[in-house]
Amino acid sequence: MEEAIRSRFAPFTDFPIIFASAVTKQRIFKVLETAKQVYDARSRRISTSELNEKLLPIVKEQNPPPSVKGKWIKIKYITQLPTHYPQFVFFCNLPQYIRDPYKRFVENRLREMWDFKGVPISIFFRAK
Repeated sequence: MEEAIRSRFAPFTDFPIIFASAVTKQRIFKVLETAKQVYDARSRRISTSELNEKLLPIVKEQNPPPSVKGKWIKIKYITQLPTHYPQFVFFCNLPQYIRDPYKRFVENRLREMWDFKGVPISIFFRAK
């Protein structure tokens, strides 16, 4: 049933859905626990060395960005910006050639590795 609801709200697939009832007091503590987990994930800081150690091999060797116009995109390093919600900057040689499918791939890897469920993530590709 939950998958049917998730498919109905397609762009919001990474947010937790909890069926609760204030009348019967079902799962009201689950709502508060989930809200606390999302808040903790939102304020999580990942060091640059940890990002580069774990994520850089995935985006460099396992699944590098596709070449565009015969030019290869090389990602140099990754860092997290000091903001209120997670924002990541990928420094590379040709950021103008990075397309949306690859940005979504990188966002999904970030969500998997550091459990950013329910948190908006911004990803930027900048020239080194």
